[in-house]
Amino acid sequence: MATHADVKSPLHETVVTTATDYWNDSCSLDELSYAIEHGATGATSNPTIVGEVLQKEMALWRDRIGELIAANPHATEDEVTWLLIEEMAVKASELLLGKGRLSIQTSPKLYRDAERLVEQGLRFASLAPNMQVKVPATRAGIAAVEELTAQGVTINATVCFTVPQALAVGAAVERGLERRGRSDDMTPVCTIMVGRLDDWLEIAAAKEGTLLTPGVVNWAGIACIKRAYPIYKERGYRARLLAAAYRSHRHWSELIGGDIVLTIPYKWQRLFNASDIEVKPRFDDPVPEQALEELRTRVPDFVRAYEPDGMTIDEFDDYGATRRTLRGFIASYQDLVATIRGFMLPDPDR
Repeated sequence: MATHADVKSPLHETVVTTATDYWNDSCSLDELSYAIEHGATGATSNPTIVGEVLQKEMALWRDRIGELIAANPHATEDEVTWLLIEEMAVKASELLLGKGRLSIQTSPKLYRDAERLVEQGLRFASLAPNMQVKVPATRAGIAAVEELTAQGVTINATVCFTVPQALAVGAAVERGLERRGRSDDMTPVCTIMVGRLDDWLEIAAAKEGTLLTPGVVNWAGIACIKRAYPIYKERGYRARLLAAAYRSHRHWSELIGGDIVLTIPYKWQRLFNASDIEVKPRFDDPVPEQALEELRTRVPDFVRAYEPDGMTIDEFDDYGATRRTLRGFIASYQDLVATIRGFMLPDPDR
């Protein structure tokens, strides 16, 4: 495999010439290998991603799934599913040894239970030396972020869309690091799912019968990460912001230059690397005032997302983007379990 020093591409140029890093938004070994060649220093997974990887690479995993079932004769379909998720994560983490971390997501069904999030997070952290544990930025998740950090686990806050959530994560990490007494071996990040926020605000506006100027809503996630960033710097938060959920090239091009991470799906990596978009720092460029003003005045859920005090921690679980994403993650997990069920209990009618 070529090293990223041998490969010239827009993403390679981004990580070499600016403070911005990028990760592969998948635990697929083929896709991760491509990303590493172009400068990626990490990767991530969640139930949706694992299901997609399994469908693409079923030939690589079919026999192994059978072996896991045979080797664990008393395991439930959920337990076998988690063994598979963990094994996929470990294999991907091996490609990143010495380069960065692999983020593995805790069960989306545990979003209300801090104690069980911590228990699962500790298990995941023990799987490999460069494992990073994804915890939702829900009410219970914020408590779990602090506790896992205090116990030396590098976290990646997910199911996070807003400035208030990002600030709560940053503060929780700080409390955990203070309890731990050191941070030299930890690289926590807080994801802002910029594209998923855009998706939700478009739906929210339509539900209220609000007609927005075309393209305005696609600045919302960018506006929120650019709002959270200077507050992180001002408060000295040691977690690093990460942008996820790509919907357009702006989710890369408008964020170049920030000391953040971009976790980019393979499809978008290929598109960006084949593009002629100029790689130049734009992170400090302001969001167009007309777009910002329209969102502020016409979309109440944008105000909740954009203002640092727009929501309390107790309100995180009921935010539309949170509900929508958790429902999607849980559905993807259940689809994955159903796939494993097909191996354990093949359909007798076929």
